[in-house]
Amino acid sequence: MIKINKTFNLSSTLIVFAGMASRFSNTKQILRNLTRSRSCNQRKASTVTQPIDKILIANRGEIACRVIRTAKNLGIRSVAVYSEADSESMHVAMADEAYLIGPPPANQSYLCQDKIMQVAKHSGAKAVHPGYGFLSENTEFAELCEKENIIFIGPPASAIRDMGIKSTSKAIMASAGVPIIEGYHGEDQSDERLRKEADKIGFPVMIKAVRGGGGKGMRIALTKKEFDTQLESAKTEAMKSFGDQIMLLEKYVETPRHVEVQVFGDRHSNYVYLFERDCSVQRRHQKVIEEAPAPGLSEEVRKSIGEAAVRAAEAVNYVGAGTVEFIMDKNQKFYFMEMNTRLQVEHPVTEMITGTDLVEWQIRVASGERIPKTQKELKFKGHAFEARIYAEDPNSNFMPGAGPLLHLSTPTPTDSIRIETGVRQGDEVSVHYDPMIAKLVVWSEDRQSALQRTIAALNQYQVVGLSTNIQFLVDLAKHPEFQAGNVNTDFIPQYSDELFPSRPLTNQNLCQAALVLILWKQRSLYTKNIDSLDPYSPFSWLSGTRINEDRKQQVTLFDGDQEVKVDVIQYRDGSYDMTTSDGIQHQVTGDIDGDGDQLKSTCFIDGIKTTSSVVVNGNSLHLFSGDGSYELKLPVPKYMKSSVASGAAGDAVAPMPGVIERVVVTEGSTVEQGDSLVIMIAMKMEYVIKAPKAGVVEKIVHQVGETVAKGTLLIHMKED
Repeated sequence: MIKINKTFNLSSTLIVFAGMASRFSNTKQILRNLTRSRSCNQRKASTVTQPIDKILIANRGEIACRVIRTAKNLGIRSVAVYSEADSESMHVAMADEAYLIGPPPANQSYLCQDKIMQVAKHSGAKAVHPGYGFLSENTEFAELCEKENIIFIGPPASAIRDMGIKSTSKAIMASAGVPIIEGYHGEDQSDERLRKEADKIGFPVMIKAVRGGGGKGMRIALTKKEFDTQLESAKTEAMKSFGDQIMLLEKYVETPRHVEVQVFGDRHSNYVYLFERDCSVQRRHQKVIEEAPAPGLSEEVRKSIGEAAVRAAEAVNYVGAGTVEFIMDKNQKFYFMEMNTRLQVEHPVTEMITGTDLVEWQIRVASGERIPKTQKELKFKGHAFEARIYAEDPNSNFMPGAGPLLHLSTPTPTDSIRIETGVRQGDEVSVHYDPMIAKLVVWSEDRQSALQRTIAALNQYQVVGLSTNIQFLVDLAKHPEFQAGNVNTDFIPQYSDELFPSRPLTNQNLCQAALVLILWKQRSLYTKNIDSLDPYSPFSWLSGTRINEDRKQQVTLFDGDQEVKVDVIQYRDGSYDMTTSDGIQHQVTGDIDGDGDQLKSTCFIDGIKTTSSVVVNGNSLHLFSGDGSYELKLPVPKYMKSSVASGAAGDAVAPMPGVIERVVVTEGSTVEQGDSLVIMIAMKMEYVIKAPKAGVVEKIVHQVGETVAKGTLLIHMKED
């Protein structure tokens, strides 16, 4: 196959999701929706199958790779689009054709509808798969595809529109007999009216942007006193994210579960549900780990929630894959939350328990075929988990990271273990996009064995170069309440002490690290001398050894900022005595195996065997073992240390890699502690960098549009 890489110099502007012409539904609008649905149903019967032989994937990363794999299995050619930041990416390498569509920012590339449509027409693609995110729930893009006679692998634009505005979707769901939480969805958006409606509903109250999603524009007012503050915060975020600050209010269900149902519809008026998923454990209103089926549900509730989801799909004349999300209380009563009119990130757990390929279903249904199975034919077997592996630091409020994947090793994929990813070792996690590295999907016969397999697989996942949430996921999966299936959307804050434990190095860890370092240096010296011009020179092998004496040395390492020392005596038989800083002596033997800087270590410490994988990267030593991963630093000589300061105590520095979106202050401005200084964008999220103390802005070091690394000095302050 010939890889086609073409650059388009197209002028385009980002078309922002506009939604409905009217922001709020009323009775007449609902009737028009239902009338339209009936007329559309009449048109469905005459649908003619349109074979698809080439698909353009209007996305990137792991979902683009996921769609390409299924397309290849079906004998369908794939067309990728990519930004300048993704020119060497995995999805570009996998596709049959690939086209450059713009600079790294999404609003200049992956969100440019006209560029993507130009590629679709030029390449001869019969259909466009939007993946998730970007244009997947964009009404205008779905309409553009229809206008250009290109199949949109997704629902009709009318369904995206109806379900995209929360107030409209609530009205349609109530009309369809889907349980909803009562609240205020009215046109009067004055603060006074919203305040009165909140009092009427009763606190705590959920404040939501009607065009919201992904937790943006969403706040919880626990008491009347904090309502105004939370309302203003939700409005501000909604305006930045969606260009609209219209709000709805709902009664907040305390300690709820987030349970969603996978539904499918076709153009022949067939609808099915593929059972439910539990996505309750979240951080920043975003999912971390998902499972299917939801634990603890009775068969009666499972059937009831599935049928409610189908009624939701029928109400908007849905076609393709969709997910109906519900809030479930402690009594397993469920209420409609929203419908995602696309394939979900967590769809693989449904595939694992039902033995289906939902992307294949999407393609077949989009071409006009019927859903491959009826509801009676659909059964589920076993249990599956999906753990999302992110480049982020859980101990710093899940701050996202970016940079190269210097070392990447995963569990071996099997029929019961899937690695859904869009990156390889050496690839870059970009500041411009989502920080997800991979999805680890694990299946087994029951929940407990699936959970044990998930923990084991997570312990086999190795990443060097970026902070990740892998250890957090292990601690989460091991938590007794999670093991028991007692989950809710407040799980992480509720059990934060147990989920963010201190992880001090043990003497065993230190001895193992010291042994690995000694053996690695000896091997490096041996290799260097073999490769030298005079490998047999006795001077090449000088290493501090004294004749007729046992070799003594001290190994110095850093655990974070803490210096730790291990005193080592090496005997002629290859064994060691190691004394740690607490004065305890240990008998140590062992060996290393492997090539270069990636090693396997087998170590006996006081007769106890330990094995681990070891990666030496620059001055860092990474140990990966069954009880977790550890990073130790080697001392750096003073002459090698960077002379570039990251800023004094009062200066503002970048807490993560990102792009400077806006500089709020000017040089000479007087600021108070906590005042906003710089707004950064990282992984599609906005972060406000605030003044650590009062002072005067002396120098603005970086300007709008610049990409900066973690720890970079942004603003230099002088004390007021």
